[in-house]
Amino acid sequence: MSDKPSVLFVCVHNAGRSQMAAGWLRHLAGDAVEVRSAGSLPADQINPAAVEAMAEVGIDITDQRPKVLTTEAVEASDVVITMGCGDVCPVFPGKRYLDWALEDPAGKGVESVRPIRDEIGSRIRGLLTELDVHQGTDA
Repeated sequence: MSDKPSVLFVCVHNAGRSQMAAGWLRHLAGDAVEVRSAGSLPADQINPAAVEAMAEVGIDITDQRPKVLTTEAVEASDVVITMGCGDVCPVFPGKRYLDWALEDPAGKGVESVRPIRDEIGSRIRGLLTELDVHQGTDA
């Protein structure tokens, strides 16, 4: 791992879970971690309920766009966290892979997205502890 760990979040559409996870990590780690997110079949836009749920905890992800998963993004990351993309995610030796089983927020209202957001926030805090990265202020 380089001086600055890099984390890639991958879900199918890169519109909900992976975007919320990236938002949490940017918020809590600041510049201490390089953050990427991508999807195997990216959506046209980020899930509006995910944007709203994150805004409720003071995290703005409105400037993010779903991105296609590339081999380069995986190669450039120290930790790859998948969220329901299964076998689509490329695997490279020497990378650390985690699979977070999280409910897909697609098509759900903000009330249903809040628990997913909170679960992701909790997992991000645990990841920062594992990476030995100082956490900023909690949302």
